[in-house]
Amino acid sequence: MKPIYIVLASIGAIILFSFLGYRSLFNNAVGYQETVDEKWSNVQSAYQRRADLIPALVKQVKAGSKNEREILTQVTQARAGIVNAKTPDDLELMGRKINTAINLAYEAYPELTSTKLFVDFGRAVEGTENRINYARDEYNGSVKTYNTHIRSFFASMLLNREEFGKKEGFKAKAGDQDAPDFELE
Repeated sequence: MKPIYIVLASIGAIILFSFLGYRSLFNNAVGYQETVDEKWSNVQSAYQRRADLIPALVKQVKAGSKNEREILTQVTQARAGIVNAKTPDDLELMGRKINTAINLAYEAYPELTSTKLFVDFGRAVEGTENRINYARDEYNGSVKTYNTHIRSFFASMLLNREEFGKKEGFKAKAGDQDAPDFELE
């Protein structure tokens, strides 16, 4: 074999391996960049879930506690009438009113559930905040992987810095670290 062929084959092999190496660097950078974008979309999705879910749950808890408050007020008022009864007839009348109020309350609301609503609400808020935290952590992990890749020795020399710029991890803005404000009555 002639030395010229060996030199040409060596040059061809160097060009081929260089191309394959660059292609791998580029494709990995694109993949990591897309993963970062996907993870940020997941963070946004978790925020949207919070914005959709929490107000609806607050309304549900408020409505449930309002209904129970009305029932308990009626029953308490009916019971209070017994103390003010002056004659046996008043007492009998009050007893019937109490039984009616209690029966109506029991039939309409066999179980007072406002405490359970508050507990479920707390669990939903906690679960939502955990999802947001998990999504943020996943995003920050993907940013680290991406930034490590693009800042590696060969990648930093060969990749276009405008196309593959460094990404910032999640950082809370002033006030964003606070959960949404809501009132339960």
